[in-house]
Amino acid sequence: MEYLYEYAWLIPVLPLLGAMLVGLGLISFNKATNGLRQINAVVIVSLLGAAMVYSFALLYSQIQGHEVYTYTLDWASAGDFNLTMGYAIDPLTSVMLAIVTTVAFLVMIYTDGYMSHDPGYVRFYSYLSLFSSSMLGLVVSPNLLQVYVFWELVGMCSYLLIGFWYDRPAAAEACQKAFVVNRVGDFGLLLGILGLYWATGSFEFEAMGENLADLVSDGVISSALAGLFAILVFLGPVAKSAQFPLHVWLPDAMEGPTPISALIHAATMVAAGVFLVARMYPVFEHTPFAMDVIAWTGAFTAFLGATIAITQNDIKKGLAYSTVSQLGYMVMAMGIGAYSAGLFHLMTHAYFKAMLFLGSGSVIHGMEGVVGHDPVLAQDMRLMGGLRKYMPITSTTFLIGTLAICGIPPFAGFWSKDEILGNAFAASPLLWAIGWGTAGITAFYMFRMYFSTFEGEFKGNDEGIRQLVRESAGVAGDAGHDDHHDDHGHDHAHSPHESPLSMTFALMTLAVPSVLIGLVGTPFSNYFEAFIHAPGETFDMAEAAAEFEWSEFLPMAGSSVGIGLIGITLASLMYLSRQIDPGAIAKSIQPLYQFSLNKWYFDEIYDSVFVMGMRRVARQVMEVDFRVVDGAVNLTGFVTLITGEGLKYLENGRAQFYALIVFGAVLGLTIFSGIS
Repeated sequence: MEYLYEYAWLIPVLPLLGAMLVGLGLISFNKATNGLRQINAVVIVSLLGAAMVYSFALLYSQIQGHEVYTYTLDWASAGDFNLTMGYAIDPLTSVMLAIVTTVAFLVMIYTDGYMSHDPGYVRFYSYLSLFSSSMLGLVVSPNLLQVYVFWELVGMCSYLLIGFWYDRPAAAEACQKAFVVNRVGDFGLLLGILGLYWATGSFEFEAMGENLADLVSDGVISSALAGLFAILVFLGPVAKSAQFPLHVWLPDAMEGPTPISALIHAATMVAAGVFLVARMYPVFEHTPFAMDVIAWTGAFTAFLGATIAITQNDIKKGLAYSTVSQLGYMVMAMGIGAYSAGLFHLMTHAYFKAMLFLGSGSVIHGMEGVVGHDPVLAQDMRLMGGLRKYMPITSTTFLIGTLAICGIPPFAGFWSKDEILGNAFAASPLLWAIGWGTAGITAFYMFRMYFSTFEGEFKGNDEGIRQLVRESAGVAGDAGHDDHHDDHGHDHAHSPHESPLSMTFALMTLAVPSVLIGLVGTPFSNYFEAFIHAPGETFDMAEAAAEFEWSEFLPMAGSSVGIGLIGITLASLMYLSRQIDPGAIAKSIQPLYQFSLNKWYFDEIYDSVFVMGMRRVARQVMEVDFRVVDGAVNLTGFVTLITGEGLKYLENGRAQFYALIVFGAVLGLTIFSGIS
């Protein structure tokens, strides 16, 4: 099996090769390449499929107990300074490779149906392949410096994909917002990397952790400084995994095509932040202050995302804030030392949230047949309802994903979320209370989403509701899609339709792990933790199973399921049976409702403080530049001009005149000397 590891570098290279081939074709032979749409898609999907098969072969080998494999080579050196690059395959890497390639492969198949009429179809596939390569390169990186290189490549691909429809102003602004916000976190990450290298002299994860612990224990550096370095590194995951206060870019990123929302903003890129925290765990675990910051940041973000998702009407925005909340759970788990629990939730969430996002794309695809290619109308749940009878596959898979994220047994989300809550209760009852309350809110807003979309009567043909949706979105009048023809000349229908097989196949496939994959991490037979546990720790599954107590498990699991059922019941009373009027409740708590609907006013605060504040600073700097800097330069020029104008009359070329000047100067000096 050793040869399997020797060629593991092919996993990120294969999708890179696909992106290069198609990209060069688009640059050199644009018209011909765009004409071969299906062929390009087949090439890219096939190369990623090969990487997926290779990834599962490595995962199987690691499960069988193969030792960690690391290959490095010198990339740059100068004296004692040496930079290495390469790849490392361990249990964490093998699991992440399997997750990324599986989701990416299914998203690419789904894309064929979703983007079939888009003129940028081929370009979209090349971006997808480039992103997949960058993410896989990040996963296999053996040191922090190489992680940073691929970290930035992933960010670049995110920028390209969010702004894929660059002629749409909202998409152009969203990709810029994502870029700027991530630069804040990435700058902190860079400072943290440099600080850790200065302190430890290494970019290797294990070496950094050991050296930092020794330096702190020996008193060479203070624990406060070590904590500062750790928190600076954590700023990278804060931005990439959309944690408070750098979470504001993720909902706006929904302006990109829906397959991107599933691939980047649900399953892979945003999970890169949690993955980096796991990789840097040897550093974080020796800095208790940093661990506390991580735990409370995650807990607050989980609550924040849930309380905003509860009022969103855009189906993709609702799922985006749900992602923010679930990422908060994972980060909280890392902060309390529940290493395997956080990664377990990362895995289960990747599958069911990717399915939910692809399900929302299927809904949008069906709605566009009625309302046209207008995201304001096609994505607003107030225009949906009753879609279950038109889209049975989409509705069934969406329900499975909803049950999974709500933590209802035996679906995958129950096992992973319950493990996090159990560990949180042991670490801090207050953290558990936040997570427990958030679980109830999650169940409410997810079933609000499901009932509003798939149950009741279809409202997409109601012109009054359409106008209300436009007005609430700030769109004046008609969006130009009521001529019953879309952008490609297709007739509009009066009811939605089920998506093609290429899209529903991905949904049905993802439904399987959404139901079953949680069984690998049950508390009475936790195969996942036996396979993946924190560095330097051991886990004996037989011993853990022997210590398992139903009397401890049932109250914790019962409480989490109970709060979820309360949320589901409340949602059904409000949005299914209509026994409770949501509008009346919203009016009775109008300030809180507006606070949630306006996303805690973070965008407005950031715009006022940072955007407008920076503009004010820029204007002041411009004034200083104009009056002081330019004034000094202009004054110097003016003095030079006047002096030159005066001196030019002395330069007449007559020797007698020059002699007279010399005589006058000598006479003046003589008189001055005599006086003094």
